[in-house]
Amino acid sequence: MELELRGITKRFPGVVANDDVNLTIRGGEVLALLGENGAGKSTLMNVLYGLYHADEGEILIDGVARRFASPRDAIAAGVGMVHQHFMLVPVFTVAENVVMGVEPTRFGALNIREARREVRAISKEYHLDVDPDAITETLPVGLQQRIEIIKVLFRNAEIVIFDEPTAVLTPQEIEAFFRIVESLRVAGKGIVFITHKLREALRIADRIVVLRRGRTVGEVLPADVDDRRLAEMMVGRPVELVVKKAEAHPGDPALTVTDLTVADADGRLLVDHVTFEVRAGEIVGVAGVQGNGQTELVEALVGLRRVESGEIALAGRNITHHSPRLRHEEGIAHIPEDRQRDGLVKDFTVFENIALTGYYDEPFSSGPVMHWGTAEREATRLVEEFDIRTPSIGTATGTLSGGNQQKVIVAREISRDVKLAIASQPTRGVDVGSIEYIHDRIVGLRDRGVGVLVVSTELDEVMALADRVLVMYGGRIVADLDRATTNVNEIGLYMAGATSAATREHAP
Repeated sequence: MELELRGITKRFPGVVANDDVNLTIRGGEVLALLGENGAGKSTLMNVLYGLYHADEGEILIDGVARRFASPRDAIAAGVGMVHQHFMLVPVFTVAENVVMGVEPTRFGALNIREARREVRAISKEYHLDVDPDAITETLPVGLQQRIEIIKVLFRNAEIVIFDEPTAVLTPQEIEAFFRIVESLRVAGKGIVFITHKLREALRIADRIVVLRRGRTVGEVLPADVDDRRLAEMMVGRPVELVVKKAEAHPGDPALTVTDLTVADADGRLLVDHVTFEVRAGEIVGVAGVQGNGQTELVEALVGLRRVESGEIALAGRNITHHSPRLRHEEGIAHIPEDRQRDGLVKDFTVFENIALTGYYDEPFSSGPVMHWGTAEREATRLVEEFDIRTPSIGTATGTLSGGNQQKVIVAREISRDVKLAIASQPTRGVDVGSIEYIHDRIVGLRDRGVGVLVVSTELDEVMALADRVLVMYGGRIVADLDRATTNVNEIGLYMAGATSAATREHAP
């Protein structure tokens, strides 16, 4: 099958998401689609999959124009999509999830035996190795992704779209995923691989198309480019991809966490007797697949979640039950994982968001009197210092790009005198150029003698920034590793819960 997107334009109020985009997808090849956050990648694929309707342009399959009014039309035409966030019913079996909506029947009833048989056949043909009778919620993320792949193959997809498929996988699961993609390619399927990970695109793709601001800026072969060239195409300028940092010189503990537990409303432990420390002048990275207690740990550290037991100390002082504001005043900076929910008020201006955590105190106010001029001068200074691309400090922060929204938070949090900085997913959804800038600022904090805790599901980010690496699995710290002596494979084993395997492999 050959599928062509010709002159696709898609507009939203005030935004042209796709601007006259042309793209060809052929059977038996992997096409990587690269671009910054907001470049139009997902919008383009949603047009192809029938979730959006293009304002201009057409879709052709083997030279024949087609119109997809819904995903059902796209599926019927041989297009399948594996979304970044899986669409599975946790309590269903693998087979039940695969056939849901297109169930094989016998005498008007679900023929579960036939469903299991077809799942086994697809699993064997494409080396997916999934038990059709397994309960979905009991399976690790990598196997749940395979269920989604079986779903699209069960519906006879010839073109398969993967939207950020490696974002939630361990390094070992990523390797297994690449083998699956290769089996699909050999079988003649056309693969679209949407990603922001440059090295993965270079490794897996036959062709790479780069989008910037809704337009196609280039189509290249992996053999003709490297990651630096791809980053430059994405951003429009040269980008430094390597985090430059000198050797760390850790001092006294900035953060000490002792036997900390956090539970949900049902009493289930989300953070399970965690103990660790972050010293002044070092970056400690927390690695792990999302959902293993990292979010709840950070919320407990900054005072947003109640602690069941244990102790949190900042520079030797117990702050376990201090309020978020008091912790902020005592010297904790917090870059939250969800900037729009927890870090900003989108309708507030850049100036107001910068003043948001200090408006009630000097130098921004004296008692009930706000010093507007002082606050505006400080906001103007930080916009310039942190290279926040905004028309003015009076612009609504929600209208800025993701990278510039993140810079507003970074500027507000680390421009003051802090003892500890907690950065959770600091570059999630941020373009390559802004990643470079934020990483430099995090290293700068360390070099000023600040203790830094970086929590990220991006293992490359943890490896680039951290001096020590903690791995969380099932709410526990299962490893405390020296960045200089560990490697991606060892960390990946701990991330998957294979602590005994990791210990055996790296034992002296």
